[in-house]
Amino acid sequence: MSKTATGKSKELKIITRHVITVKDIENDPRKIKLLYIIDQVGGISEKALQYLLYYMKEKGYDLGYSFVMLGDMPSSKEVINDTLALRYVGLAETNPRRKIVTTSLGKEFLEKHKDVIPDEEKDTIKKLVEELRPRIAPIDAEVEVMSRPRRRRRRFF
Repeated sequence: MSKTATGKSKELKIITRHVITVKDIENDPRKIKLLYIIDQVGGISEKALQYLLYYMKEKGYDLGYSFVMLGDMPSSKEVINDTLALRYVGLAETNPRRKIVTTSLGKEFLEKHKDVIPDEEKDTIKKLVEELRPRIAPIDAEVEVMSRPRRRRRRFF
């Protein structure tokens, strides 16, 4: 902490972040299932992913995420933290269209750990993703449109 000539002081804030490794992901079946869902969708915005997981929970497939409704929008801090962890270790990334996608490292990881998710559960996930895709597509499109830089229009008078 240092004082300036005017007598005001500035404080240094230290924020601790837990370091996560691929080993931590290996030991967390929920994160592996989340990565599998992201891989099945092929690319999804964080907002649409939260809707998808919420709708899947309504249909009976619960990954254990708790959701809070913000207006009509389901929100889960746990989902945000888990996607952040997947991106941090390089198993997923955010592409230029602001969608979370599985990286090649993530695909290799899923192939290596495919036994974590039973085949019947994989089938359930695939069916739910295909069934719910039409419901989440507009949310993804909205995020994509909102993230585009606005262009100035020329006006001719």
